[in-house]
Amino acid sequence: MIFSWGGFRQTLFAATALFVAGIALSPAIAAGTVSVEPIEISARLIDRFHIGGDEKRFGPLEFVGGLEMTSPSRDFGALSAFRFLKPGNDFIGVADTGFWFFGTVTHDANKRPSGIRNFRMQEMADAAGMLIDEKWKVDAEGLAVKDGIATVGFERNHRVAQFKIDPDGMKPQFRQLDFLIPAWELRRNRGIETVTHANPDGQHRGGLVVVSEKSLDKSGNIYAAVIEGRHKGVFTVKRNGNFDIADGAFLPDGDLLLLERSFSMAGGVKMRLRRIYGESVEKGAVADGPVLMEADMGYQIDNMEGLDVWTRDDGALMVSLVSDDNHSMLQRNLYLEFVLHED
Repeated sequence: MIFSWGGFRQTLFAATALFVAGIALSPAIAAGTVSVEPIEISARLIDRFHIGGDEKRFGPLEFVGGLEMTSPSRDFGALSAFRFLKPGNDFIGVADTGFWFFGTVTHDANKRPSGIRNFRMQEMADAAGMLIDEKWKVDAEGLAVKDGIATVGFERNHRVAQFKIDPDGMKPQFRQLDFLIPAWELRRNRGIETVTHANPDGQHRGGLVVVSEKSLDKSGNIYAAVIEGRHKGVFTVKRNGNFDIADGAFLPDGDLLLLERSFSMAGGVKMRLRRIYGESVEKGAVADGPVLMEADMGYQIDNMEGLDVWTRDDGALMVSLVSDDNHSMLQRNLYLEFVLHED
């Protein structure tokens, strides 16, 4: 989703988007073909999550470290979702400007993130392998990965599509899935934001789950669905306060960890992590669960959009987050890492 910060920032965002999408054409766009573009990334280390504070624990989450990423490339940014192909290392992601991205997170001797290497981007292609000029058709927001297949949720042109993963050159989609939620219930810019596979050994047996950002039913709850698996069917997620859903991933015990965010002129941007009880992810149910952590602009956050859960080599359960800068000079591309303590 292109996250509106309101007021005086909207004009600047519009001008920036026009420059990126329309005036300054990349070589791939100019040629009309799709190619993989190596991207230079500079990363500034973030060693404190609470600005001006020394604490490491925030409820059950322990901050490990983070990166503020910048690049001279005009294509870099708008990072909407990502998943690790190798735990805490190689990753794949989608940008809501219609790009795939790949790269590797590096870590230092203390297991803190230290940089990003081998980053590259590729525009999404149509069935003929040509670039897609109409970016509303490739507003990619959610991503799941399993068995060499990337499943992507798109909003505005609402759909869930599957692609074979090839870091050397992604091909067009080979399949579209029925996302079960009535299409007329999905709001234009508040559609499917989360796509995630459940744990194959858990209660949902690897089922594929989608959650919308802010497409509400008559009770004000957020539309979602299990679109593959034994619990297949539409359900909703209880909307808690004025937070919208940005991404999610299943935990090993079968619960669903959701990344949520909000914005107001008075309070600025906020992010929240909420643990949804796995047994409430069920056809016809209203899924809900406790808030694990909430952070505002007093912390190292921005427009937090992407989340993944993985297990570190020492057995620690990890949560990684990325932000979407909307190609704005007022926002940042962040990568943050936490340990999720289960005690």
